[in-house]
Amino acid sequence: MACVLEAPLRMSVLSEVTASSRHYVDRLFDLDPQKVLQGVMLLYLLQQESSSTELRTECAVVLGSLAMGTENNVKSLLDCHIIPALLQGLLSPDLKFIEACLRCLRTIFISPVTPEDLLYTDATVISHLMALLSRSRYTQEYICQIFSHCCKGPDHQTILFNCGAVQNIAHLLVSTSYKVRMQALKCFSVLAFENPQVSMTLVNVSVDGELLPQIFVKMLQRDKPIEMQLTSAKCLTSMCRAGAIRTDDSCIVLKTLPCLVRMCSKERLLEERVEGAETLAYLIETDVELQRIASITDHLIVMLADYFKYPSSVSAITDIKRLDHDLKHAHELRQAAFKLYASLGANDEDIRKKIIETENMMDRIVNGLSESSIKVRLAAVRCLHSLSRSVQQLRTSFQDHAVWKPLMKVLQNAPNEILVVASSTLCNLLLEFSPSKEPILESGAIELLCSLTQSENLALRVNGVWALMNMAFQAEQKIKSDILRGLSTEQLFQLLSDSDVNVLMKTLGLLRNLLSTRPHIDHIMSTHGKQIMQAVTLILEGEHNIEVKEQTLCILANIADGTSAKELIMTNDDILQKIKYYMSHSNAKLQLAAMFCISNLIWNEEEGSQERQDKLRDMGIVDILHKLSQSSDPNLCDKAKTALQQYLA
Repeated sequence: MACVLEAPLRMSVLSEVTASSRHYVDRLFDLDPQKVLQGVMLLYLLQQESSSTELRTECAVVLGSLAMGTENNVKSLLDCHIIPALLQGLLSPDLKFIEACLRCLRTIFISPVTPEDLLYTDATVISHLMALLSRSRYTQEYICQIFSHCCKGPDHQTILFNCGAVQNIAHLLVSTSYKVRMQALKCFSVLAFENPQVSMTLVNVSVDGELLPQIFVKMLQRDKPIEMQLTSAKCLTSMCRAGAIRTDDSCIVLKTLPCLVRMCSKERLLEERVEGAETLAYLIETDVELQRIASITDHLIVMLADYFKYPSSVSAITDIKRLDHDLKHAHELRQAAFKLYASLGANDEDIRKKIIETENMMDRIVNGLSESSIKVRLAAVRCLHSLSRSVQQLRTSFQDHAVWKPLMKVLQNAPNEILVVASSTLCNLLLEFSPSKEPILESGAIELLCSLTQSENLALRVNGVWALMNMAFQAEQKIKSDILRGLSTEQLFQLLSDSDVNVLMKTLGLLRNLLSTRPHIDHIMSTHGKQIMQAVTLILEGEHNIEVKEQTLCILANIADGTSAKELIMTNDDILQKIKYYMSHSNAKLQLAAMFCISNLIWNEEEGSQERQDKLRDMGIVDILHKLSQSSDPNLCDKAKTALQQYLA
């Protein structure tokens, strides 16, 4: 809404504002937009230097009340540039006026419609707010609240950190005012989140001779308000994940983790249970020992099953407000439970078994995969991915519940963040021992995976090739041909020249799996031989790491194991020279891989072996084998001796 602030105000309005703002505020929340617009005129008065400080303070108070109304009210105020006007007010010498401006700013910034970046448009604003922290407990409370709401992501964290947030806010943790302590704590929880620089600084800061981690630990004791316990647990969690506190430190194992498990219990409010479970999932996500400790603390795995029981059956709820509240939090509860189950089951087979044996767990995950909420779907897929790392579960529970069906459905049409986790899960379901492999193939997975390899998203390209690699392992010839047809030679080359080494390694792994067992090797090389040899040459000539070159030489060794395919190597002098070069390489892995090629080419029992042996002898291969038979590396020595025996036989 465009607002005209210059319109003159009647004196009666001024007297209303100065005498008592109550009647005026009532009109501000009127449904008539004209009356609301009239309220916005206060902004004009607020900015007039000629107005008395009392009047300007009263205007800021009324504007703050207006901002507490609907989101449309806030949008109107933002359109009228209320933020620059209030920030200008902070330059006043009058403390009461400053506090009123800050209170109004706080109300506006905590509204979901206010862009956080508006706080950072002028570089001097943050420094000025830091300076105002010392003025009163109200300036401390409001400024900390503004910072914690407007600190979204690393850029904001860096600005606040560089402006001295840690030093200026630390002492507020021991303020006599609970509200100030709480807002300062919230500030640190957002400043430290996924930020090693802030976390490493916090761990060494002390207030009144006590280090911050010790202060945080005191704040998560059972006698403290729940809000304080949760927020200090979040601070310690962020510091632990950033490496500032060790995962086996007693403040994590004996204080933070048990506190977060407590937050998951039935006694807690639904929103507290959500926050507790999500924070705990983050704390234990990458640490096996913390996952084990959490899994046996207060029957957590069973306790989480209760998260799926909201909203309670309608007959049990007579209070409509309660039903509305339960419905609102039901999605969040399921999301949090899936996240925590995913973290708990990330590494330990016994924990995964306990999770899957929890009542109706697989059904809940399957239902979660088709929920309307993207966040719940993502968390359900993450949970499934975590559990799919279990060989035992892939063979049993995953098969019993035909998990692959809803997973394939998710893969048909989902945002990238879900696709990445879902395709990772599919990679596991395509391992050779998984009974799901067959039905997944029949449901058109090859086409889907080939399309993923063309994605601009790196993780999706990796997963697409990875899944095809798993699919090709010990597969029948028809499947291998379908993969090559689906990929096309052009796309295969594209993947082999991908700038990311993971994509390259997985593509080489795919090629190696395709080129296994003689009839398959001969068949594929008869149709794609020229292109594959070209790709191999390019990689062996390129600037690639040892692992890439080793994998490429292993592909050559597989080709050399074919019956007709080996002629593609024997008639290619360039490739033969490369194999010879790698036999004398300084890296033993590459030498060994090159020797596999030679062994397969000279094997006596195969037709044409004499001609191949003669050609390779003329190239000086036998001399290199003699040298290698004296090698100090037992593998190289044995392989060279075995190869030489083929010449003597």
